[in-house]
Amino acid sequence: MNSNIPPAQESVQLDPVKPSNVHAPTPKFFMPVFLTVIIATLIYIALQVNADLANVPPLNLYSVVLLSTALVIALGFEFVNGFHDTANAVATVIYTNSLSAPVAVMWAGFCNFLGVMLASGTVAYGIIALLPVELIMNVGSGAGFAMVFALLISAILWNLGTWFFGIPASSSHTLIGSILGVGIMNHLLTQSTGASSSGIDLDQVLKVGKALLFSPLIGFVFAALIFLLVKFFFKRHFELFQPPKGAEPPPPIIRAILIFTCTGVSFAHGSNDGQKGMGLIMLILVGLVPLAYSLNKNMDSQQLQSFAQLSSQTSVLIAPEHQKIDDQDAEHVLTLYLQDKKITPEVLPALASMTQHLGEEMQSYTSLKDIPEHQVTEIRNQMFLSTSALKSLAKKDALPHWTAEQDKTVKAYQKSLDGFLQYIPTWVKVAVALALGLGTMVGWKRIVVTVGERIGKNHMTYAQGMSAELVAMSTIAAADGFGLPVSTTHVLNSAVAGTMVANKSGLQASTIRSILSAWVLTLPVTICLSGGLYWLFLKFI
Repeated sequence: MNSNIPPAQESVQLDPVKPSNVHAPTPKFFMPVFLTVIIATLIYIALQVNADLANVPPLNLYSVVLLSTALVIALGFEFVNGFHDTANAVATVIYTNSLSAPVAVMWAGFCNFLGVMLASGTVAYGIIALLPVELIMNVGSGAGFAMVFALLISAILWNLGTWFFGIPASSSHTLIGSILGVGIMNHLLTQSTGASSSGIDLDQVLKVGKALLFSPLIGFVFAALIFLLVKFFFKRHFELFQPPKGAEPPPPIIRAILIFTCTGVSFAHGSNDGQKGMGLIMLILVGLVPLAYSLNKNMDSQQLQSFAQLSSQTSVLIAPEHQKIDDQDAEHVLTLYLQDKKITPEVLPALASMTQHLGEEMQSYTSLKDIPEHQVTEIRNQMFLSTSALKSLAKKDALPHWTAEQDKTVKAYQKSLDGFLQYIPTWVKVAVALALGLGTMVGWKRIVVTVGERIGKNHMTYAQGMSAELVAMSTIAAADGFGLPVSTTHVLNSAVAGTMVANKSGLQASTIRSILSAWVLTLPVTICLSGGLYWLFLKFI
């Protein structure tokens, strides 16, 4: 063996003492700070909700109980998501001694909080697009609440089960399976009555499915490649390719990189995964308090007038010689189109007529607060149908061919529509951020031990931790930029496995089988569970 090459193979065959870092005691100041943050945040949320509801008719007791229950379940999902998924982000810094476990967990929780607060909202409404269109439009009905309760409880149960056994399953995968279960059951029940239904949006499902399928492969391959590049360019730095000795931290530069990547993964996870809870909470709020949350009240009079002008211009571009169609007929045509995606001669005239109607309707108001209560939900549904139909027709290349200037006008109109619909109040972000951050700090250890000790046969080296986290951070951040929900768990675990293979450290077959089994079973189990719960809740709600 060449004497200039570090004895990597000999070192990985050793059985290093399991680090005490993962079992480091929690600082005494943690609990007082923990409780103070919770109390202060709850007071802030209560004040904001009270301000939002001050100008709407008082809720009855049933609505208050339903709203409180739904919000607790939605935030419970994010809490479980926190200690189930975000533990992956701290595994590498803990097992390389870059940070002590308590500090790493608190730092990750804080970064998750920031990620949620700065999230764009694109992923939130991408998740909502997976739901049946008729349930989105009637989310305030019994079926709408049965849908929300079923998919959230299903996701929580599966996440808790896999967490209990220390299996790093994907919360994103779980939530999407739950959504599919509700969609399939809704389709079956509706078909049995002879009515039309959308079931599931296959185009959106394929888009999300590809992101979930390819992100673990990207994590595995790129982490292995980066590790090999690090090994090639820094082969003289033997310490990078050795497991930590006791509680000894890595070299300063490597430690800084590991902390940076942990920060990036935690922030990206908050920005991506936190949005899923936001979208569902917004559905709940729109269903129970439409007057307060259906439309973005921050839109000013100038934006309303601009929208009216864009609507008039866009309606002519969509169907130049269309005749005015009754609003209810136009809604029916567009709803059927979004359900079955079949383009009929009536679709473009209906879309043009609804676009023109929305412009005329909004032009008569100087503020969204002036819209009568009975019209708020109707206007929101018409906007939802319009923007959804525009996006779907654009994908099918079924819209007229416009000049660059005309295309710019239509896109400006669609962006304006999304501005009315795709907004998230600050208090919702704060609530989700708190749930996700606190979840990270509470239940992290089971998953961290699996990632740090049970994926590879040998202890993680500094270079492996750095490579895995760097790829995970980049992949999740890129997915967030494109509005795609990906799994932090899948990306990080596959990245760790990729570095183990590249380092010839070997993989623990039993752990890999458990992870793959969870990956395979997540969709069918959550589909069946959420579908069954949806059917059951329909009997009671």
